[in-house]
Amino acid sequence: MLKAIFIFFIRVYQKGISPYLPATCRYQPTCSHYTVEAIQTHGALKGMWLGMKRISRCHPMGGSGYDPVPPKVDKKSPSQNPKSDDD
Repeated sequence: MLKAIFIFFIRVYQKGISPYLPATCRYQPTCSHYTVEAIQTHGALKGMWLGMKRISRCHPMGGSGYDPVPPKVDKKSPSQNPKSDDD
């Protein structure tokens, strides 16, 4: 439910406000598209956190270029965290 609310407001921004602003995006995908994808991938809270972190990097001294949403890591899967026998 929270995911849908956040995405709704981002879509309102994308369709109703963004077209009237000059295109000054430093990253691909744009911050609003990045945030929607982050919410869909990681859930409402972590997705919004990732989006806010991305927006905070968008300044003249920040980076630019292709910056995809990080993949979701399943912390409970043993195949993701193999134990080492080197002890």
